[in-house]
Amino acid sequence: MLHHTTYTKGKDAHWVAFVHGAGGSSSIWYKQIRSFQDRFNILLVDLRGHGESKSPHLADAKAPYTFEAIAQEVLDVVDHLNIKSAHFVGISLGTIIVREIAELRPDKVRSMILAGAVMKMNVRGKILMRFGVWFKTLVPYLLLYKFFAFIIMPRKQHRESRSLFIREARKLAQKEFIRWFRLAADVNAKLKWFRMKELPIPTLYIMGDQDHMFLPSIRHLVLAHTHTARLAIAPACGHVVNVEQPGYFNQTAIGFLGEIDQAVHRMNLH
Repeated sequence: MLHHTTYTKGKDAHWVAFVHGAGGSSSIWYKQIRSFQDRFNILLVDLRGHGESKSPHLADAKAPYTFEAIAQEVLDVVDHLNIKSAHFVGISLGTIIVREIAELRPDKVRSMILAGAVMKMNVRGKILMRFGVWFKTLVPYLLLYKFFAFIIMPRKQHRESRSLFIREARKLAQKEFIRWFRLAADVNAKLKWFRMKELPIPTLYIMGDQDHMFLPSIRHLVLAHTHTARLAIAPACGHVVNVEQPGYFNQTAIGFLGEIDQAVHRMNLH
């Protein structure tokens, strides 16, 4: 089972499950824990091969590397903890996993908060991924990861986010990085399906106004998914919104979750 950490407020508090992106770990949420634990139970998960989730059976080369399999591993933790349902929060490639969880088990998902959401690769992103496919076995993976980090988070104020992801990426093995990279490189068909299908789950996208690779596609997606989706844009912020603008992220996300829980409560009263 994936390594996980919980912070419990009480049996009556709703759960918030945080899902990090590729190359990171649950430590990326360190600026959220104090704010969220005042109102919610918290679940932090280290995805396969990341953080503390490095047991031999998880690193088994025969284990399927698909977003469905990885999403199911997160759901296994949720089921193990007897969590009836949770708000799911994802960052970067973790947003794809959260969306996959909602596809597999919508009954488990009270709402989704997708930050730095990856729902479409623009031309630059596709070229970047193709470059990586060509050179992933020739170039040391950490050098390749640093290159990607600078392309996605190029500005001076993105330095903390870059450093955090590069530091966490050092903990990945070369084979593990290649598996995750291959998974991300083949994601276009899945993302197209996600853009076409609007799930009946309240969804908040939190994007940085400097997230040049992914913000334009999220603007279009929110316009298409008018029944369930809304967009919040953090000022002077790049891809990793929860690290670069934690105050904005926490206030916006907690406000959204409060609205959802109040709406559900009113429905139950009727």
